[in-house]
Amino acid sequence: MAQAKISSSRSSSSVAEAGGQQQAGGGQLRGRFFRSTSMADRSSRLLECLDQLERRVEALRDTASSMEQEKESLLEMIHGIQNSQDMRNISEGEREELSLTAKRLMGRTLTVEVSVETIRNPQQQESLLHATRMIDEIVGKLLDDLEDSKSRLMSLYGACTSEVPAGPVNQKFQSVVIGCAIEDQKKIKRRLETLLRNIENSEKSIMLLEHQKSTARHLCNNGKD
Repeated sequence: MAQAKISSSRSSSSVAEAGGQQQAGGGQLRGRFFRSTSMADRSSRLLECLDQLERRVEALRDTASSMEQEKESLLEMIHGIQNSQDMRNISEGEREELSLTAKRLMGRTLTVEVSVETIRNPQQQESLLHATRMIDEIVGKLLDDLEDSKSRLMSLYGACTSEVPAGPVNQKFQSVVIGCAIEDQKKIKRRLETLLRNIENSEKSIMLLEHQKSTARHLCNNGKD
C-alpha cells in the first residue's frame, strides 16, 4: 500500500510539472506574439513618418527651385530695364537716378543665395555638359549673326517642349536632353526661353533705333525742303 501511494504521488507530480511547462511555454509563445505585433506597429509608424518627411523634402526642393527661378526672373527684368530704350530716352538726371535704383535692386537680389543640387549619374552628367556646350556654341556667335543664332536656338527650344514647335527641331539636341536629369531638362528649357526673350528684346531695340534714325532723316530732309 505504501508503494502504491508513493507511485501515485509521483504520477501526480509529473502531471503537474508537465502542466506547468505547458503554461510556461504558452506564456513564451504569447510573449513572442505580442513582441512581433509591437514591432510591426513601430515599423508601420516609422514608415508613415518617413513618407511624410519625404513629401516635405520634395516640397522644400520645389519651393527652393521656385525661389531660384524668381531670382533669375528678377535679375533678367532689372537687367532689361537697365538696357531698355526707354532708359535712353529720358533726361540724364532721371537716368542717373533710375540707374542707381536698378543697381541697388540688382545688388540686393544677388545677396539671396539659393541653390538646389541635382543628383545625377555619370551618364546624366555627361548629357548635361554636352547640352550646355551646344547652347554655348550658339551663344558665342550671337553678335556675328543674330538672326541665324535665333533660328538655331529656336530649334533647340523646340526639342525641349511638348508643344508643337513653330519650326524645325534639332533631333541631336533632343536625344542629348532626354539623357539629362528631369530637373536639368527644366533648367535647359528655361535658359533657352531667357535667351530667346533677350534676343527678341534686342531686336525690338534695334527696330526702334532704326525707326528713330529714319524719322530723324525724314525731318532733316523736310527741313532742307
